[in-house]
Amino acid sequence: MTFELTGAVRERGVDLSLHVDTAEVLAVLGPNGSGKSTAMSLIAGLLRPDSGTASLDGRVLFDLGRPGRAHVWVPPHARGVALLAQEPLLFPHLSALDNVAFGPRSVGRQRSASRAVAQRWLAEVDAEEYADRKPAQLSGGQAQRIAVARALAADPRLLLLDEPMAALDVAVAPAVRQMLRRVLHDRSAVIVTHDVLDALLLADRVVVIDGGRVVEEGPTAQLLARPRSAFAARIAGLNMVRGRREGHGVRSHDGLFVEGLAEEPVAEGQEALAVFRPSAVGVYREPPGGSLRNVISVTITELEPQGDQVRVRTADLSADVTVAAVAELDLAPQTPVVFGVKASEVAIYRA
Repeated sequence: MTFELTGAVRERGVDLSLHVDTAEVLAVLGPNGSGKSTAMSLIAGLLRPDSGTASLDGRVLFDLGRPGRAHVWVPPHARGVALLAQEPLLFPHLSALDNVAFGPRSVGRQRSASRAVAQRWLAEVDAEEYADRKPAQLSGGQAQRIAVARALAADPRLLLLDEPMAALDVAVAPAVRQMLRRVLHDRSAVIVTHDVLDALLLADRVVVIDGGRVVEEGPTAQLLARPRSAFAARIAGLNMVRGRREGHGVRSHDGLFVEGLAEEPVAEGQEALAVFRPSAVGVYREPPGGSLRNVISVTITELEPQGDQVRVRTADLSADVTVAAVAELDLAPQTPVVFGVKASEVAIYRA
């Protein structure tokens, strides 16, 4: 299964190109308003672009806006694409079993055969015991499992998941995520998410959309370890300084200089990135002595608890410190502090 799409929606400022390979899960990341939902609507057929083409397994789903060519538009129900939204959207009058059986029934399969398919998919998502329950009798996590089973029972060639964990309680999401990891094995899918765990555990490849364009793409682990966009760095929990190579470091366009170790050849004056983890940042009230090269004066904007640590955020950079350090240094928003970063903890590579 291969999927290819190019599509432009002028009113939304969107002009995208996406592809999904056979048995590949693609994660789509990006800030709010970047064009992620538009991309999903274009694939599902819920939005008609001004121009573009899309094909699934060589079959044209739409072909619009090209001079001299007849327009092609396959309606949503005939595309072989299933969309799983944030909310389960189960039919309230049907049992879980009949909700799942709806897909095969809608394409003409007999009731008994459809129910057999539904039973199999309920087992796949660990929800057999809920077969006779109506949606009002299900918890959020249970309902989402039923919705996944319903989508897969339709045997789609491409499955779309629009933030499937967004409406779930944090205690329930991990189990649903593990279930999705299992059922998406050897299946082609596109998942929109804001959660780095979804990308890491579910996706083979990531694209980052910003301003209606794909600004970055690559294998999941590689992209999140060495991001090239500010959003990817933020979702991966990394500090990023963008600028030009200068000596042994990178100087940003507003004058911040950070030294580090080049992971690849970067010429003097070339656009470059310096990336380092918040855990590699020391926080001081006064500039530290010694040989520390990266000493940066900042002002705290926010303190964010993260387990047994606290993330100290500033306008551009972050540091992770212990709760004891917060108390000892008397850290609070609007407090001026100094960040110190060892050059050996900073990775430099081409932008």
